[in-house]
Amino acid sequence: MEQSKRFENTKKASLIGIFANIFLLIIKGIIGVLTKSQSMIADSINSASDIFASFMTFLGNKIASEPSDESHNFGHGKAEYLFSMFISIAMIFLAIKLLTDSIIALYNGSHLIFSWGLIIVCIITILVKFSLYIYVRSLNKKNNNILLEANYKDHRNDCIVTTGTLISSIFALYGVFWVDSVIGIFISLWILYTGVKIFIESYNILMDKSVDEDIKDNILDIAHTYKEIKSISDFYSSPSGYKYNIFLTIYIDGNMSTFESHDIADSLENDIKKLERINNVIIHVNPV
Repeated sequence: MEQSKRFENTKKASLIGIFANIFLLIIKGIIGVLTKSQSMIADSINSASDIFASFMTFLGNKIASEPSDESHNFGHGKAEYLFSMFISIAMIFLAIKLLTDSIIALYNGSHLIFSWGLIIVCIITILVKFSLYIYVRSLNKKNNNILLEANYKDHRNDCIVTTGTLISSIFALYGVFWVDSVIGIFISLWILYTGVKIFIESYNILMDKSVDEDIKDNILDIAHTYKEIKSISDFYSSPSGYKYNIFLTIYIDGNMSTFESHDIADSLENDIKKLERINNVIIHVNPV
C-alpha cells in the first residue's frame, strides 16, 4: 500500500509539472522573443527541458511501479535512476547550448528591449515554481524518490534562474543591457551543475554502488545483538531502485540443529527488513 502511494504521488507531481511548465514555456517564449531577452529565452528553453523532465519522471515512475516478475526478480526500481539519467543528459546538452549562445550574445552586444511584460512573467514564474518546489519537496520527504528529488531541485533552480532574469530586466530599465547576457551565462552554468550532479547519482546506482556506510553499520549492529551469531562475513548489497538487497553470511555453532540455525537467520532477515531502505535480505548460514 505504501509503495503504491509512493508511485501515485510521483505520478501526480509529474503531471502537475508537465501542465505548469507548458504554461510557463508559452508565456516566457512569447515575451522572450518580443523583447529579445537572452536570459528570458534561456529561461523559456529551460521550461521546455522541464516538460521533458516531468515526462521522464512520469514514464520512469510508471515502469518502476511494475512488480517483480520472472524476468526481473528484484522488480523494476532502477527505472527511476535510468530515467533520471536521461533527464540529466538533456540538462547537460541544454546548458552547453545556452552557455554558447549567451557568450556569443555578450560578445556581440545585447539587443534586449525592456518591457514590463518581462517583469510580470518573471514574477508569475517565480510564484508558480516556488509553489511546485514546496509541494514536490514535501512529497519527496515522504517518498524518497530520486525522480521527485530531481524535480524539486529543478523547481528550486528555476526560482533562482528566473530571479536572475528579473534582475537583468530591472537593469535593462536603466539602460544596462550587458547584464542580460551575463545572467544567461550563470543560468547555463547552474543547469550544467545540476545536470552533472543528478547524472553522477544515477550512474552510481545503475553501476550497483554499495549501500551507505551508515546503513551497513546499522545492519551489522542488528546482527551483533544475536549472541548465537559467532561472526559475519561476505557482506554484499545491490540497489533495486531506491532500496537495497542485502546478502551476508553468518556463522553459527555447528552443533545447533538446522531448524534452529535457520530460525535465527529468518529472525535476523525480518529485523533488517524493518530498516527504511531495505528491499530484500538473503542470509547464508555456515557452521562453526
